[in-house]
Amino acid sequence: MSRRGAATLVAFGALALAALGAVAFTAPGDDPAAHPGRLVRLPDGRRLNLRCSGAGSPTVILEGGFAATSMGWYKVQPLIARHRRVCSYDRAGYGFSDPGPLPRDGAAVARDLDDALRAAGIGGPFVLVGHSAGGLYVRLFADRRPGEVVGMVLVDPSVEHQDERLAERFGPGAGSLAPQRARAVRCLDAAVRDALPSVDPALVVCAPPPRASQSAAAAAAELAQARRPSTWETQISELDTLWGATSREIDAGRQNYGAMPLVVLTAAGTLDGAPEPARAAALEVWAGLHRQIAARSTRGSARTIERSTHMMIFDRPDAIAEAVEEVASVRPRQ
Repeated sequence: MSRRGAATLVAFGALALAALGAVAFTAPGDDPAAHPGRLVRLPDGRRLNLRCSGAGSPTVILEGGFAATSMGWYKVQPLIARHRRVCSYDRAGYGFSDPGPLPRDGAAVARDLDDALRAAGIGGPFVLVGHSAGGLYVRLFADRRPGEVVGMVLVDPSVEHQDERLAERFGPGAGSLAPQRARAVRCLDAAVRDALPSVDPALVVCAPPPRASQSAAAAAAELAQARRPSTWETQISELDTLWGATSREIDAGRQNYGAMPLVVLTAAGTLDGAPEPARAAALEVWAGLHRQIAARSTRGSARTIERSTHMMIFDRPDAIAEAVEEVASVRPRQ
């Protein structure tokens, strides 16, 4: 493969875990991005931030990708809330949630979500929605609540052992998370030194300037989160465990979902602008990995979503909401 094609595939592997960073959210009056929704206390005393809306069963649980907060679902959640109760949340160490003990692997994430829902008095049945790395986390949560999880929608999800699976096809380095980790390490060092925000080009990404559409209160909350060392420690731990401990936890979990409705959505534009034939080859491998997940259910389906990048939660919230309603409407087989 050409050097240019190999570079494209390395970027592809990283994009499949892309951090949301800051998202623009404009709301009339009180800006929800400026404050927590409902802080729920876990058994060890930590608090997780939940944002629930709508009504109707089953309850839909939204799990974001790497470094994402509950606000990442600002386009998707209102669409689902028209028909169902739906809850997004900040994982430990992100947004308005307290940091959690390290490591922040998938088992820790799923346990926290389990405890938070119990503490909030939110019971099943559940439909789980996981974007990017969140696709791994919801699969582990489903193993904790097999009798209550009645369906899943995985949105351009990461897959277990993703680095190895891409390297087998495209060579060493494909799917490397080194750039994301290096950035988090730089941001952690700056946060420890109380050096954020910074005009240093290498550190601007850690605490970007306020956006034109952002309220002053939301900008202040976002900066406070960026200045916490625990934010970056959480990111580093998630990255260090995704293709290791978290992937092994998936291996040890359920490999067959029976007749549980399962929809896997693949973004058609994950590598728009990349050179051919590398782009087509990478996307076919990516879609094939998603088909393998869908095949774990007799009611599983994998489909490609046009006009969408990996950030389908922003590009095609309608496609996600439609898949959720499709899964939520399926009646259990007797």
